[in-house]
This record gives sequence, C-alpha cells and structure tokens, in this order.
Amino acid sequence: MPAPVVLTGARVTLSTPGHADVDRIAEVCADPAIARWTTVPSPYTRDNAVGFVTSVVPDGWASGRVCTWAVRAEGALVGMISIGDIREHQGEIGYWMAPEARGHGIMSEAAALVIGYGFAPAPDGLALRKLVWRALAGNAASAAVARRAGFRWDGVVPGGAEQRGERFDEWRGTLLPADAGRAAGDWPDVSYVQAPA
Repeated sequence: MPAPVVLTGARVTLSTPGHADVDRIAEVCADPAIARWTTVPSPYTRDNAVGFVTSVVPDGWASGRVCTWAVRAEGALVGMISIGDIREHQGEIGYWMAPEARGHGIMSEAAALVIGYGFAPAPDGLALRKLVWRALAGNAASAAVARRAGFRWDGVVPGGAEQRGERFDEWRGTLLPADAGRAAGDWPDVSYVQAPA
C-alpha cells in the first residue's frame, strides 16, 4: 500500500486534499462542466466534499486502490487528479480542473507527474505497466490531456460509461511506459471537438 506522496513540478504541486480544501472543492465541483463530464455527485454539496477528503481519499490510499492528489498552482487548489482501479499492475487516470485554470497546460503538467509516479518502480512509484484513460464521448478537453500524455486511442465503447444511473458512449485510451510523454497522433478528428457542456 503506497503512502501518500507529494509530487512537484515547475508550476504545480500535487498533494492529498484535506479539510482546508473542503470549501474550495465544493465551489469548483458546482461548475456545470464538471457535473457534465465527471461522475461527481450533482448537485455537489459541502457534505460531498467533506466525505471526499475524510473517507474517499484516505481510504483509497490505505487500500492501495486509488491515489488522489489535489492540483495546486500558486498555492491555490485548481483541480484533482487520481490513479484509480489499481490492480494487476494497471490503473486508470482521472482528473478535473477549475474553470479559470483550463487551457494553460496545468493539467498536462500534473498528468505527467502522476504518470511518472505510476510507472516508476517501487518503492518510489506504483510499478504500473499500463494506464487506462476513459471519458464520456465528446469530452475533447480531457482527450487533449490524454493525447499529450501519450495515450493511444482505443476507440468508442457504446454505452460504456455510467453516470448517475444513465449509460453514455465512452472514449478510451491506453498508455504504456514506453509511450509516456510522447504526444500520440492516432486520435480521430472527433476527439478534438468539445461537445457542449
């Protein structure tokens, strides 16, 4: 079971979210785009944020199944990123970003740090051999981060995603250690066009 670690880049610091972040998490997760593209509860309440930082995050680290970091830029929490569903040397990356921080490459930097940690050998990393990326079809912003990170396009899974009791088409990609950090060029045109939130 990995212990929570802090990852530091040129512009971002990744650390586990805590009690001091509750109000900020509740504020950002009220954003319509986050509700549209993720599986966070909607409407998102302060109690949801409290449960996230007191149960979901620490339980994930303790079990070794989910490693979650707050993305901080200039001291402010601007997003969240995780490697979840960790088993059999693979995991799934997931992330969201505050509206004002989008479009500046911040999440791409955070993803590179997390991917580096995921693929690094133990005890300095998770020793993963594969990372999976999944998003609701139409989430081109998420696709852009995955593409820059080196994920290869796997295709569309009809009805592959579940969000609040409904099924939606899902985009999927795969990243192997040898491809990390090398922008993939095999993505279809549709993945570049953001669907309306």
